Amino acid sequence: MFGSFRARLFALAASLFVILWAAPAAAAETNPNLEGLGTLVVQPAPAPALPGAGAPAGSGPLAVAPGALKALRPLHDLVISFVDYGNQGSEELCLAKAVYFEARGETLDGQLAVAQVVLNRASSGVYPPTVCGVVTQHAQFSFVRGGHMPPPDTASDCWKKALAIADIAMKRLAATVAPNVLWYHASYVAPAWGRQHVRVTRIGTHIFYS
Repeated sequence: MFGSFRARLFALAASLFVILWAAPAAAAETNPNLEGLGTLVVQPAPAPALPGAGAPAGSGPLAVAPGALKALRPLHDLVISFVDYGNQGSEELCLAKAVYFEARGETLDGQLAVAQVVLNRASSGVYPPTVCGVVTQHAQFSFVRGGHMPPPDTASDCWKKALAIADIAMKRLAATVAPNVLWYHASYVAPAWGRQHVRVTRIGTHIFYS
């Protein structure tokens, strides 16, 4: 009988030991100590902030600068998605005519560059402050005669592209040249004024200067 009591006492002590030993291990499993392993913080990646999408341009680590919009949506896609024909104001029509008559045979990048030169001039403080004023300024664009622009072929695909390019340029949805680029000429001529400026790039048959 004494032996049976001692056996039960031993079994009880063994059970208490197992319980006390297992408790810290269970606590370690539910509350792991990560000290010495570094800190891993997983956060959902924020969506890119686009201008006009509720956050100011340039805010946040993934904010998209205006100059990077072209990478997000190629110029070709912007042109083919344009549908707002016939709703242009006078300034946008002047810009479209400049693109049409000066660069309709150029690539889309070349056409956009010409549109940007016109806009750059209008905002430069050196040239007339309006698009139409820049385009019709005396002796600046060869297609202008006596301050008047000839009518484009409004049924042509070239005109539709010019309208799209003008809209893209005025809304600054894409860019091919910097804001300080104010001059260009065809590659098959060499005007004397070209030596007075810094050559920036050549796009198609046009050479651009700042």
